[in-house]
Amino acid sequence: MSWLDYAIFGFYMAAILGVGWYHFRRNRSEEDYYVGGRNVPPLAVGLSVVATDVGGGFSIGLGGVGFLMGLSGTWLLFTGLVGAWLSAVFVIPRLKAIKESNSMLTYPDFLRHRYNGRVALVAAVLSGGGYLLFTGGQILAGARLAADTAITQAPFGWDPFTFALYVMGFIIIAYTVLGGIKAVIYTDFIQWIVLMFGLVGLAIPLALHRVGGWSALRAALPPEFFSLHNIDRTTFINWMVTIIPIWLVGMTLYQRMFACRGAREARRAWFIAGFFEYPVMAFMGVILGMCARVLFPELGPDDAERGLPMLIKDVLPVGVTGMVVAAYFSAIMSTADSTLMASSGNLVTDLVQRFRRHPLEGKALMRLSQLATLGLGILALLFASQFQTVLGAIMYAYGFLVSGLFFPTLGAFFWPRGSSTGALAGMLAGGGLTVVLQLLPFGLWGYDPTVFGLTLSAVVYVAGSLLWPDAARAGTGAVAS
Repeated sequence: MSWLDYAIFGFYMAAILGVGWYHFRRNRSEEDYYVGGRNVPPLAVGLSVVATDVGGGFSIGLGGVGFLMGLSGTWLLFTGLVGAWLSAVFVIPRLKAIKESNSMLTYPDFLRHRYNGRVALVAAVLSGGGYLLFTGGQILAGARLAADTAITQAPFGWDPFTFALYVMGFIIIAYTVLGGIKAVIYTDFIQWIVLMFGLVGLAIPLALHRVGGWSALRAALPPEFFSLHNIDRTTFINWMVTIIPIWLVGMTLYQRMFACRGAREARRAWFIAGFFEYPVMAFMGVILGMCARVLFPELGPDDAERGLPMLIKDVLPVGVTGMVVAAYFSAIMSTADSTLMASSGNLVTDLVQRFRRHPLEGKALMRLSQLATLGLGILALLFASQFQTVLGAIMYAYGFLVSGLFFPTLGAFFWPRGSSTGALAGMLAGGGLTVVLQLLPFGLWGYDPTVFGLTLSAVVYVAGSLLWPDAARAGTGAVAS
């Protein structure tokens, strides 16, 4: 990168930290910090949802699957279209119909309303832990991009990747600690626009020009790279089973549902998010990965995720490189700040405040939230240092999140006979099995451990609910639409 690219990139990062500082001075309460005062417009929420879900991890990951399998890699984000639109049609109207939702701040708040405090406590631990891991995956994505584009040399004898990891971690943690959810949503909105302009207006046209055009790309790659069937059954099942359920249990998504004024605004936001996930972002990311395979044939399968950062660095002209790198860092920060906020919300609202005899209020509570965000950010940075591939870290986090939570949450919305005992048992069984299987040194016929965790969770949840039903009480039963 030239001095102009570094100047553009540095100015952008300073502007992002400035937004965080601006909202730091405006936030007055926990509700401001975690749900944005419940009055955020649908377009801003919708683009924030897709920026959070796709983010840098899936941006870099999409380039990697495009490098390896071509257009079939778009199925990775087809899961976002399905999950977003199913939530808009079936989940959001039910959630917003609960009058108590006007005081909810977190996803476990909903489970507390439907089941009891013990279920909410376990959900908070699973959700907070999963999003902590997810934040680490985004920091890893930022470091991977920085080490292959901007930070090619490092001080103190460090290798560039390690130095980039700590630099990205510092920027993401500092910005999120300062600003809270409203800063996150509005900068997500801006960052997504920057990313779209960087990809559609600059990166894709220039990469295709360097390759020699679409016809040259078709001639250089195997025919199956231009088919949607170049994917094996187990990979397809793993993606669908692991990713779609996150739309029902994602803390970042519940925060944005609560940030909308009503059901109509929230549904509109989710429809917007689904469209931008697939086909818009899905095909753009994969096509760039395909171009990278042609331009850098020396890269092997293990280096597939390096193709996109190398393309940005080597193909784009001076000035444009800095803008596109800033666009990808935008995507990374869009996800990292949201997932870090989600983990912080689970820790403070669902755990610390519930165990305090005299819960904190006002400024004291907001300062506690910021300290929690800082501490969790440091833990996420340590997790990031343990993984080598971005997509691997993200899928690990997704599996941890959905395996125990999906079926008890599905039952909370749609199955009146679901009980708190069944929900608690299903969470512990599904989540526990997935964690154990993820630690095993061998595979399970190619399937992700989440497949087995979800199956056990469903069986235990249904059996536990039938064997130990809840006593009749107000509010028992599935959420009414």
